[in-house]
Amino acid sequence: MSRSSSATLMTEGPIWKRMVAFAVPLFWGNLFQQLYNTVDSLIVGNFMGNNALAAVSSSGQLILLMVGFFNGIGIGSGIVIAKNFGARNMKDMRKAMHTAIGFALVCGIFITVMAEIAAPLILKLIGVPDEVLPSSMAYFRVYFAGSLGFVLYNFSMGILQALGDSKHPLIYLIISSVTNVVLDFVLIAGLHFGVGAAAFATLVSQCLSAFLCIWQLAHNPEDLRLNLWEICLDKGMLKQIVSNGIPAGIQNSIVGFANVFVQSQINSFGAGAMAGSGSYFKIEGFAFMPVTCFCQTLTTFISQNLGAEKYDRAKKGAVFGVSCSMFMAEIIGVCIFSLAPLLIEAFGGSGEAVQIGVMQARTISLFYCLLAFSHCMGAIQRGAGRSFVPMFVMMIVWCGIRILYISIAIRLVPVINVVFWAYPITWTISSVVFLIIYKKTDWIHGLKKSY
Repeated sequence: MSRSSSATLMTEGPIWKRMVAFAVPLFWGNLFQQLYNTVDSLIVGNFMGNNALAAVSSSGQLILLMVGFFNGIGIGSGIVIAKNFGARNMKDMRKAMHTAIGFALVCGIFITVMAEIAAPLILKLIGVPDEVLPSSMAYFRVYFAGSLGFVLYNFSMGILQALGDSKHPLIYLIISSVTNVVLDFVLIAGLHFGVGAAAFATLVSQCLSAFLCIWQLAHNPEDLRLNLWEICLDKGMLKQIVSNGIPAGIQNSIVGFANVFVQSQINSFGAGAMAGSGSYFKIEGFAFMPVTCFCQTLTTFISQNLGAEKYDRAKKGAVFGVSCSMFMAEIIGVCIFSLAPLLIEAFGGSGEAVQIGVMQARTISLFYCLLAFSHCMGAIQRGAGRSFVPMFVMMIVWCGIRILYISIAIRLVPVINVVFWAYPITWTISSVVFLIIYKKTDWIHGLKKSY
Protein backbone atom coordinates (compact mmCIF):
# COMPACT_ATOMS: atom_id res chain seq x y z
CA MET A 1 0.00 0.00 0.00
CA SER A 2 1.33 3.42 -0.97
CA ARG A 3 0.84 6.08 1.64
CA SER A 4 1.60 9.81 1.80
CA SER A 5 3.95 10.99 4.51
CA SER A 6 1.01 12.74 6.22
CA ALA A 7 -1.25 9.69 6.41
CA THR A 8 -0.57 7.63 9.52
CA LEU A 9 -1.57 4.15 10.60
CA MET A 10 -2.23 4.32 14.35
CA THR A 11 -2.06 0.55 14.62
CA GLU A 12 1.72 0.61 14.91
CA GLY A 13 4.31 2.16 17.24
CA PRO A 14 4.11 3.38 20.88
CA ILE A 15 0.52 4.22 21.79
CA TRP A 16 1.20 7.48 23.63
CA LYS A 17 3.48 8.78 20.86
CA ARG A 18 0.95 8.00 18.15
CA MET A 19 -1.91 9.60 20.08
CA VAL A 20 -0.02 12.69 21.20
CA ALA A 21 1.47 13.21 17.73
CA PHE A 22 -2.06 13.07 16.31
CA ALA A 23 -3.67 15.14 19.08
CA VAL A 24 -1.19 18.05 19.23
CA PRO A 25 -1.96 19.38 15.72
CA LEU A 26 -5.66 18.93 16.51
CA PHE A 27 -5.20 21.00 19.67
CA TRP A 28 -3.52 23.84 17.83
CA GLY A 29 -6.15 23.62 15.10
CA ASN A 30 -8.96 23.83 17.65
CA LEU A 31 -7.15 26.75 19.31
CA PHE A 32 -7.02 28.74 16.10
CA GLN A 33 -10.63 27.85 15.28
CA GLN A 34 -11.76 29.01 18.71
CA LEU A 35 -9.65 32.15 18.39
CA TYR A 36 -11.30 33.24 15.18
CA ASN A 37 -14.75 32.43 16.60
CA THR A 38 -13.90 34.52 19.65
CA VAL A 39 -12.55 37.41 17.57
CA ASP A 40 -16.06 37.94 16.18
CA SER A 41 -17.40 38.54 19.67
CA LEU A 42 -14.42 40.59 20.85
CA ILE A 43 -14.57 42.99 17.92
CA VAL A 44 -18.36 43.15 17.82
CA GLY A 45 -18.58 43.75 21.59
CA ASN A 46 -15.89 46.44 21.66
CA PHE A 47 -16.83 48.28 18.45
CA MET A 48 -20.60 47.78 18.20
CA GLY A 49 -21.90 47.44 21.76
CA ASN A 50 -24.01 45.16 23.93
CA ASN A 51 -26.94 44.54 21.57
CA ALA A 52 -24.66 43.51 18.71
CA LEU A 53 -22.74 41.19 21.03
CA ALA A 54 -26.07 39.72 22.19
CA ALA A 55 -27.05 39.15 18.55
CA VAL A 56 -23.89 37.12 17.85
CA SER A 57 -24.28 35.23 21.14
CA SER A 58 -27.93 34.34 20.58
CA SER A 59 -27.08 32.84 17.18
CA GLY A 60 -24.30 30.64 18.55
CA GLN A 61 -26.40 27.84 20.02
CA LEU A 62 -28.71 27.88 17.00
CA ILE A 63 -25.74 27.44 14.70
CA LEU A 64 -24.52 24.49 16.78
CA LEU A 65 -28.02 22.98 16.62
CA MET A 66 -28.34 23.25 12.84
CA VAL A 67 -24.83 22.17 11.85
CA GLY A 68 -24.52 19.52 14.57
CA PHE A 69 -26.53 16.89 12.74
CA PHE A 70 -24.49 17.12 9.56
CA ASN A 71 -21.22 17.24 11.45
CA GLY A 72 -22.35 13.98 13.09
CA ILE A 73 -22.71 12.43 9.65
CA GLY A 74 -19.15 13.58 9.01
CA ILE A 75 -18.04 11.69 12.11
CA GLY A 76 -19.76 8.59 10.72
CA SER A 77 -17.85 8.85 7.46
CA GLY A 78 -14.58 9.18 9.37
CA ILE A 79 -15.31 6.01 11.34
CA VAL A 80 -15.95 3.99 8.17
CA ILE A 81 -12.85 5.39 6.44
CA ALA A 82 -10.60 4.83 9.48
CA LYS A 83 -11.87 1.26 9.90
CA ASN A 84 -11.06 0.37 6.30
CA PHE A 85 -7.74 2.23 6.40
CA GLY A 86 -6.74 0.35 9.56
CA ALA A 87 -7.69 -2.95 7.87
CA ARG A 88 -5.81 -1.78 4.73
CA ASN A 89 -8.92 -2.29 2.62
CA MET A 90 -8.12 0.52 0.19
CA LYS A 91 -10.92 -0.20 -2.28
CA ASP A 92 -13.68 0.30 0.30
CA MET A 93 -11.77 3.16 1.91
CA ARG A 94 -11.74 5.09 -1.38
CA LYS A 95 -15.39 4.30 -2.01
CA ALA A 96 -16.27 5.66 1.45
CA MET A 97 -14.18 8.80 0.84
CA HIS A 98 -15.91 9.68 -2.43
CA THR A 99 -19.36 8.87 -1.02
CA ALA A 100 -18.69 11.12 1.99
CA ILE A 101 -17.82 14.11 -0.21
CA GLY A 102 -20.88 13.49 -2.39
CA PHE A 103 -23.11 13.41 0.65
CA ALA A 104 -21.45 16.57 2.01
CA LEU A 105 -22.46 18.43 -1.15
CA VAL A 106 -26.08 17.36 -0.69
CA CYS A 107 -26.06 18.29 3.02
CA GLY A 108 -24.49 21.70 2.41
CA ILE A 109 -27.12 22.72 -0.11
CA PHE A 110 -29.95 21.42 2.07
CA ILE A 111 -28.88 23.24 5.22
CA THR A 112 -28.45 26.53 3.34
CA VAL A 113 -32.02 26.47 2.07
CA MET A 114 -33.46 25.29 5.39
CA ALA A 115 -31.64 27.92 7.46
CA GLU A 116 -32.56 30.84 5.20
CA ILE A 117 -36.25 29.91 5.32
CA ALA A 118 -36.45 29.08 9.03
CA ALA A 119 -34.31 31.91 10.49
CA PRO A 120 -37.10 34.34 11.52
CA LEU A 121 -39.28 31.64 13.07
CA ILE A 122 -36.45 30.01 15.02
CA LEU A 123 -35.08 33.27 16.44
CA LYS A 124 -38.52 34.31 17.61
CA LEU A 125 -39.23 30.90 19.14
CA ILE A 126 -36.19 31.15 21.43
CA GLY A 127 -37.25 34.57 22.64
CA VAL A 128 -34.61 36.85 21.09
CA PRO A 129 -35.62 40.38 22.24
CA ASP A 130 -37.02 42.74 19.60
CA GLU A 131 -34.11 45.15 19.90
CA VAL A 132 -31.66 42.33 19.10
CA LEU A 133 -33.73 40.42 16.50
CA PRO A 134 -32.72 42.32 13.31
CA SER A 135 -29.00 41.94 14.05
CA SER A 136 -29.42 38.28 15.04
CA MET A 137 -31.26 37.54 11.80
CA ALA A 138 -28.59 39.30 9.72
CA TYR A 139 -25.80 37.31 11.39
CA PHE A 140 -27.72 34.03 11.13
CA ARG A 141 -28.59 34.38 7.44
CA VAL A 142 -25.16 35.52 6.28
CA TYR A 143 -23.47 32.72 8.25
CA PHE A 144 -25.64 30.01 6.72
CA ALA A 145 -25.24 31.35 3.19
CA GLY A 146 -21.86 29.62 3.43
CA SER A 147 -23.21 26.29 4.67
CA LEU A 148 -21.66 24.36 1.79
CA GLY A 149 -18.24 25.62 2.83
CA PHE A 150 -18.36 24.56 6.47
CA VAL A 151 -20.04 21.20 5.73
CA LEU A 152 -17.43 20.36 3.09
CA TYR A 153 -14.68 21.47 5.44
CA ASN A 154 -15.93 19.25 8.29
CA PHE A 155 -16.32 16.20 6.03
CA SER A 156 -12.98 16.65 4.26
CA MET A 157 -11.17 17.38 7.53
CA GLY A 158 -12.76 14.20 8.95
CA ILE A 159 -11.39 12.21 6.01
CA LEU A 160 -7.87 13.56 6.53
CA GLN A 161 -8.04 12.77 10.24
CA ALA A 162 -9.39 9.28 9.56
CA LEU A 163 -6.25 8.71 7.49
CA GLY A 164 -4.15 9.80 10.46
CA ASP A 165 -3.36 13.25 9.01
CA SER A 166 -3.94 15.98 11.60
CA LYS A 167 -1.17 18.28 10.34
CA HIS A 168 -2.73 19.59 7.14
CA PRO A 169 -6.04 20.51 8.84
CA LEU A 170 -3.95 22.51 11.36
CA ILE A 171 -2.19 24.45 8.59
CA TYR A 172 -5.48 25.20 6.86
CA LEU A 173 -7.13 26.33 10.10
CA ILE A 174 -4.26 28.75 10.76
CA ILE A 175 -4.68 30.22 7.28
CA SER A 176 -8.45 30.55 7.67
CA SER A 177 -8.11 31.99 11.19
CA VAL A 178 -5.77 34.73 10.02
CA THR A 179 -8.15 35.45 7.13
CA ASN A 180 -11.08 35.73 9.54
CA VAL A 181 -9.25 38.09 11.90
CA VAL A 182 -8.09 40.38 9.08
CA LEU A 183 -11.59 40.56 7.59
CA ASP A 184 -13.11 41.29 11.03
CA PHE A 185 -10.80 44.23 11.60
CA VAL A 186 -11.23 45.59 8.07
CA LEU A 187 -15.02 45.21 7.84
CA ILE A 188 -16.05 46.05 11.42
CA ALA A 189 -13.28 48.05 13.08
CA GLY A 190 -12.19 49.78 9.86
CA LEU A 191 -15.25 50.15 7.62
CA HIS A 192 -17.83 49.98 10.47
CA PHE A 193 -20.13 47.52 8.71
CA GLY A 194 -22.92 45.82 10.65
CA VAL A 195 -22.99 42.56 12.57
CA GLY A 196 -23.50 40.62 9.35
CA ALA A 197 -19.89 41.46 8.45
CA ALA A 198 -18.69 39.24 11.32
CA ALA A 199 -20.65 36.33 9.86
CA PHE A 200 -19.31 37.13 6.39
CA ALA A 201 -15.72 36.99 7.67
CA THR A 202 -16.39 33.54 9.15
CA LEU A 203 -18.10 32.41 5.93
CA VAL A 204 -15.11 33.36 3.77
CA SER A 205 -12.58 31.73 6.12
CA GLN A 206 -14.55 28.47 6.27
CA CYS A 207 -14.92 28.29 2.50
CA LEU A 208 -11.17 28.86 2.18
CA SER A 209 -10.35 26.03 4.61
CA ALA A 210 -12.79 23.71 2.78
CA PHE A 211 -11.06 24.44 -0.54
CA LEU A 212 -7.64 23.75 0.97
CA CYS A 213 -8.74 20.41 2.48
CA ILE A 214 -10.27 19.29 -0.82
CA TRP A 215 -7.10 20.39 -2.62
CA GLN A 216 -4.97 18.28 -0.26
CA LEU A 217 -7.17 15.22 -0.74
CA ALA A 218 -7.00 15.69 -4.51
CA HIS A 219 -3.17 15.72 -4.35
CA ASN A 220 -2.65 12.70 -2.11
CA PRO A 221 -0.88 9.60 -3.54
CA GLU A 222 -3.09 7.61 -5.88
CA ASP A 223 -4.51 5.09 -3.37
CA LEU A 224 -5.54 7.93 -1.02
CA ARG A 225 -6.48 10.51 -3.64
CA LEU A 226 -9.85 12.19 -4.04
CA ASN A 227 -10.79 12.27 -7.72
CA LEU A 228 -13.61 14.71 -8.40
CA TRP A 229 -15.04 12.52 -11.19
CA GLU A 230 -15.36 9.60 -8.77
CA ILE A 231 -17.57 11.50 -6.28
CA CYS A 232 -20.71 9.43 -5.85
CA LEU A 233 -23.39 8.21 -3.45
CA ASP A 234 -22.68 4.49 -3.26
CA LYS A 235 -25.70 2.91 -1.55
CA GLY A 236 -23.82 0.32 0.51
CA MET A 237 -21.17 2.73 1.71
CA LEU A 238 -23.70 5.51 2.35
CA LYS A 239 -25.65 3.09 4.52
CA GLN A 240 -22.56 2.43 6.65
CA ILE A 241 -21.77 6.15 6.89
CA VAL A 242 -25.32 7.06 7.83
CA SER A 243 -25.69 4.19 10.34
CA ASN A 244 -22.62 5.50 12.17
CA GLY A 245 -23.29 9.18 11.56
CA ILE A 246 -27.01 9.56 12.25
CA PRO A 247 -26.71 8.66 15.96
CA ALA A 248 -23.86 11.18 16.32
CA GLY A 249 -25.87 13.74 14.35
CA ILE A 250 -29.00 13.17 16.43
CA GLN A 251 -26.88 13.44 19.57
CA ASN A 252 -25.41 16.77 18.43
CA SER A 253 -28.81 18.09 17.44
CA ILE A 254 -30.50 16.98 20.64
CA VAL A 255 -27.79 18.50 22.81
CA GLY A 256 -27.99 21.58 20.60
CA PHE A 257 -31.76 21.70 21.13
CA ALA A 258 -31.27 21.48 24.90
CA ASN A 259 -28.73 24.29 24.75
CA VAL A 260 -31.12 26.40 22.68
CA PHE A 261 -33.68 25.84 25.45
CA VAL A 262 -31.06 26.95 27.99
CA GLN A 263 -30.31 29.98 25.79
CA SER A 264 -34.00 30.88 25.70
CA GLN A 265 -34.05 30.90 29.51
CA ILE A 266 -30.96 33.12 29.56
CA ASN A 267 -32.59 35.41 26.97
CA SER A 268 -35.49 35.99 29.36
CA PHE A 269 -33.09 37.83 31.70
CA GLY A 270 -32.34 40.47 29.04
CA ALA A 271 -29.57 41.62 26.69
CA GLY A 272 -27.03 41.93 29.52
CA ALA A 273 -27.47 38.25 30.41
CA MET A 274 -27.27 37.26 26.73
CA ALA A 275 -24.02 39.20 26.26
CA GLY A 276 -22.41 37.97 29.48
CA SER A 277 -23.35 34.34 28.91
CA GLY A 278 -22.27 34.57 25.28
CA SER A 279 -18.86 35.85 26.37
CA TYR A 280 -18.52 32.95 28.81
CA PHE A 281 -19.38 30.36 26.16
CA LYS A 282 -16.65 31.76 23.91
CA ILE A 283 -14.16 31.28 26.77
CA GLU A 284 -15.51 27.81 27.54
CA GLY A 285 -14.65 26.86 23.98
CA PHE A 286 -10.98 27.04 24.96
CA ALA A 287 -11.55 24.60 27.81
CA PHE A 288 -13.29 22.30 25.37
CA MET A 289 -10.23 22.13 23.08
CA PRO A 290 -8.35 19.30 24.85
CA VAL A 291 -11.65 17.44 25.07
CA THR A 292 -12.27 17.86 21.36
CA CYS A 293 -8.78 16.92 20.24
CA PHE A 294 -8.63 13.75 22.34
CA CYS A 295 -12.18 12.80 21.33
CA GLN A 296 -11.18 13.02 17.67
CA THR A 297 -7.97 11.16 18.41
CA LEU A 298 -9.80 8.44 20.33
CA THR A 299 -12.38 7.86 17.59
CA THR A 300 -9.68 7.52 14.93
CA PHE A 301 -7.40 5.41 17.13
CA ILE A 302 -10.18 3.04 18.23
CA SER A 303 -11.58 2.68 14.68
CA GLN A 304 -8.22 1.93 13.09
CA ASN A 305 -7.11 -0.53 15.77
CA LEU A 306 -10.41 -2.40 15.93
CA GLY A 307 -10.41 -2.52 12.13
CA ALA A 308 -6.98 -4.16 12.42
CA GLU A 309 -8.34 -6.39 15.25
CA LYS A 310 -5.78 -5.04 17.76
CA TYR A 311 -8.16 -5.06 20.71
CA ASP A 312 -5.68 -4.76 23.59
CA ARG A 313 -4.03 -1.79 21.92
CA ALA A 314 -7.44 -0.12 21.49
CA LYS A 315 -8.23 -0.52 25.19
CA LYS A 316 -4.86 0.88 26.32
CA GLY A 317 -5.31 3.84 23.99
CA ALA A 318 -8.76 4.51 25.44
CA VAL A 319 -7.41 4.75 28.99
CA PHE A 320 -4.56 7.05 27.94
CA GLY A 321 -6.80 9.38 25.91
CA VAL A 322 -9.46 9.78 28.60
CA SER A 323 -6.86 10.47 31.31
CA CYS A 324 -5.06 13.14 29.29
CA SER A 325 -8.28 14.86 28.29
CA MET A 326 -9.62 15.03 31.86
CA PHE A 327 -6.35 16.32 33.28
CA MET A 328 -5.95 19.13 30.74
CA ALA A 329 -9.61 20.14 30.89
CA GLU A 330 -9.45 20.54 34.67
CA ILE A 331 -6.25 22.59 34.56
CA ILE A 332 -7.93 24.98 32.12
CA GLY A 333 -11.05 25.04 34.29
CA VAL A 334 -9.05 26.18 37.32
CA CYS A 335 -7.43 28.92 35.23
CA ILE A 336 -10.81 30.16 33.96
CA PHE A 337 -12.23 30.14 37.50
CA SER A 338 -9.32 32.28 38.72
CA LEU A 339 -9.19 34.70 35.77
CA ALA A 340 -12.93 34.97 35.04
CA PRO A 341 -13.33 38.74 35.66
CA LEU A 342 -10.40 39.64 33.42
CA LEU A 343 -11.49 37.26 30.67
CA ILE A 344 -15.15 38.35 30.61
CA GLU A 345 -14.27 42.06 30.70
CA ALA A 346 -12.19 41.61 27.54
CA PHE A 347 -15.42 41.29 25.52
CA GLY A 348 -16.38 44.88 26.33
CA GLY A 349 -19.90 44.26 27.64
CA SER A 350 -21.72 46.31 30.27
CA GLY A 351 -21.26 45.87 34.02
CA GLU A 352 -24.26 43.54 34.19
CA ALA A 353 -22.91 41.40 31.34
CA VAL A 354 -19.54 41.05 33.06
CA GLN A 355 -21.14 40.13 36.39
CA ILE A 356 -23.30 37.41 34.83
CA GLY A 357 -20.44 36.03 32.71
CA VAL A 358 -18.20 35.74 35.79
CA MET A 359 -21.00 34.06 37.74
CA GLN A 360 -21.46 31.47 35.00
CA ALA A 361 -17.71 30.81 34.71
CA ARG A 362 -17.32 30.23 38.43
CA THR A 363 -20.37 27.98 38.59
CA ILE A 364 -19.29 25.67 35.75
CA SER A 365 -15.52 25.72 35.18
CA LEU A 366 -14.38 23.40 37.98
CA PHE A 367 -16.50 20.59 36.52
CA TYR A 368 -14.73 20.48 33.13
CA CYS A 369 -13.13 17.12 33.97
CA LEU A 370 -16.60 15.54 33.91
CA LEU A 371 -17.37 17.18 30.58
CA ALA A 372 -14.15 15.67 29.23
CA PHE A 373 -14.91 12.23 30.61
CA SER A 374 -18.40 12.09 29.08
CA HIS A 375 -17.28 13.23 25.64
CA CYS A 376 -14.29 10.87 25.55
CA MET A 377 -16.44 7.90 26.56
CA GLY A 378 -18.83 8.81 23.77
CA ALA A 379 -15.92 9.00 21.31
CA ILE A 380 -14.75 5.52 22.36
CA GLN A 381 -18.20 4.06 21.78
CA ARG A 382 -18.45 5.75 18.35
CA GLY A 383 -15.01 4.48 17.37
CA ALA A 384 -16.19 0.97 18.28
CA GLY A 385 -19.19 1.30 15.96
CA ARG A 386 -21.63 1.77 18.87
CA SER A 387 -22.81 5.29 17.99
CA PHE A 388 -26.28 4.70 19.42
CA VAL A 389 -24.86 4.41 22.96
CA PRO A 390 -23.68 8.04 23.35
CA MET A 391 -26.74 9.19 21.42
CA PHE A 392 -29.16 7.70 23.97
CA VAL A 393 -27.10 8.82 26.97
CA MET A 394 -26.90 12.41 25.72
CA MET A 395 -30.53 12.41 24.65
CA ILE A 396 -31.76 11.29 28.06
CA VAL A 397 -29.32 13.20 30.27
CA TRP A 398 -28.08 16.28 28.41
CA CYS A 399 -31.46 16.94 26.82
CA GLY A 400 -34.26 15.37 28.86
CA ILE A 401 -32.89 15.77 32.38
CA ARG A 402 -31.33 19.17 31.61
CA ILE A 403 -34.60 20.61 30.31
CA LEU A 404 -36.63 19.01 33.11
CA TYR A 405 -34.28 20.41 35.76
CA ILE A 406 -34.39 23.95 34.35
CA SER A 407 -38.17 23.89 33.85
CA ILE A 408 -38.72 22.99 37.51
CA ALA A 409 -35.83 24.85 39.16
CA ILE A 410 -36.38 28.20 37.44
CA ARG A 411 -39.97 28.26 38.73
CA LEU A 412 -38.88 27.52 42.28
CA VAL A 413 -35.84 29.81 42.29
CA PRO A 414 -36.13 32.39 39.46
CA VAL A 415 -32.47 33.45 39.30
CA ILE A 416 -30.09 32.97 36.39
CA ASN A 417 -27.53 30.97 38.38
CA VAL A 418 -30.05 28.13 38.63
CA VAL A 419 -29.86 27.82 34.83
CA PHE A 420 -26.06 27.65 34.91
CA TRP A 421 -26.09 24.71 37.35
CA ALA A 422 -27.83 22.58 34.69
CA TYR A 423 -24.45 21.89 33.08
CA PRO A 424 -22.45 20.49 36.06
CA ILE A 425 -25.45 18.44 37.19
CA THR A 426 -25.99 16.74 33.83
CA TRP A 427 -22.25 16.26 33.24
CA THR A 428 -22.07 14.39 36.55
CA ILE A 429 -24.99 12.12 35.72
CA SER A 430 -23.73 11.27 32.22
CA SER A 431 -20.25 10.50 33.57
CA VAL A 432 -21.67 7.94 35.98
CA VAL A 433 -23.77 6.35 33.23
CA PHE A 434 -20.85 6.17 30.79
CA LEU A 435 -18.59 4.62 33.43
CA ILE A 436 -21.15 1.87 34.07
CA ILE A 437 -21.51 1.21 30.33
CA TYR A 438 -17.73 1.10 29.85
CA LYS A 439 -17.29 -1.41 32.68
CA LYS A 440 -20.29 -3.63 31.94
CA THR A 441 -20.41 -3.92 28.13
CA ASP A 442 -18.23 -5.63 25.50
CA TRP A 443 -17.54 -2.40 23.61
CA ILE A 444 -14.10 -3.56 22.53
CA HIS A 445 -15.51 -5.90 19.87
CA GLY A 446 -18.17 -3.46 18.75
CA LEU A 447 -16.71 -2.44 15.40
CA LYS A 448 -16.13 -6.04 14.32
CA LYS A 449 -19.77 -6.84 14.99
CA SER A 450 -21.05 -3.70 13.23
CA TYR A 451 -19.91 -4.54 9.69
